[in-house]
Amino acid sequence: MERTLAFDVVRRFPRGSTISARASWPLDGAPLTVLFGPSGSGKTTVLRALAGLDRPDEGVITFDGAVWFDGARRVCTPPQSRRVGLLFQEYALFPHLSVAGNIGYGLHGLPRSERRGRVAEIAGRFGVGELLRRRPSELSSGQRQRVALARALAPSPRLLLLDEPLSALDAPAREALRGELRRLLEQAGVPAIVVTHDRTEALALGDRLVVLVDGAIRQVGPVHEVFSAPVDVRVAQVVGTENVFPSRPVRREDGLLVVRTAGERGVELMGVDPGAVAGDVFACVRAEEVVLEPVDGHASSARNRLPGTIVARQDEGPLVRVTVDCGVHLVALVTRASAHSLELAPGRAVLALVKAQSVRIVPRGLA
Repeated sequence: MERTLAFDVVRRFPRGSTISARASWPLDGAPLTVLFGPSGSGKTTVLRALAGLDRPDEGVITFDGAVWFDGARRVCTPPQSRRVGLLFQEYALFPHLSVAGNIGYGLHGLPRSERRGRVAEIAGRFGVGELLRRRPSELSSGQRQRVALARALAPSPRLLLLDEPLSALDAPAREALRGELRRLLEQAGVPAIVVTHDRTEALALGDRLVVLVDGAIRQVGPVHEVFSAPVDVRVAQVVGTENVFPSRPVRREDGLLVVRTAGERGVELMGVDPGAVAGDVFACVRAEEVVLEPVDGHASSARNRLPGTIVARQDEGPLVRVTVDCGVHLVALVTRASAHSLELAPGRAVLALVKAQSVRIVPRGLA
């Protein structure tokens, strides 16, 4: 029998907002699940409900066959009985305790010798064995992260929950620690749920993506599948599909669907046919999928070739975000080297190329 986590919960707040979240996924095979969505979408509420720190108003939560919450039957398993490890935004290490004291905090039920052995064993596994006498103030950001993970995993939890684990760090530290956190979570071998609203973090950390929008779960699937094929326009907007154009179907051609974007200067785009489409649609294109070339560029297999003029350029570290007016405002994300070689600047004429398989057509009724 497949081990699964499943929940269908409702949480109402006094000011009128309601979180109504339902999802299930296997606990084996893809151990790192990212709970993703904009601020206020309900991610932390769901996480707290799973941990037992917040009681839903109604619904059911089950983990590996055990009922953790059932509103109708008045079942609510306390946090300590769920055996869930928690990692908070700022790690919440106790400043007055040593590294050893922090890691062993949840092990008070063990005899002293066993507790010391467990602390030494897990500290060694996470590379902080030589830091056991230090206080948190004497640690680097990466060391604090390792200690916090070791503390969460010391009691051998069945599930690990991480709430925005990198948000308290500055950008360079976040970038440096993403890969390290992923490696440590894989090494732990415990199913984990990571809450984040950061797209790069979601891609770097997760095997599976659960997207929350306006208090409801809209899509669950492999991370790259959700980012490249959102089920509706709201998911497309949340996961960062920069180009979302209201359109209407025009014709089918060579197994593809041709749509025309709205407006007086609308353009035709050819994309993958989603099947039965009745009425208006959205055409969605990720900025990374747009290729810019000189107007006299070489021949290309791309089915969408849109001449236009650059109207904006924004440098973003090693990448450059370019907006091209080609009947619609199309956003492209290119490398700094490409932007330099093409002399991309406002006013320059370019050709925007988009392959048909990069145009995701979403029925408008799902918005």
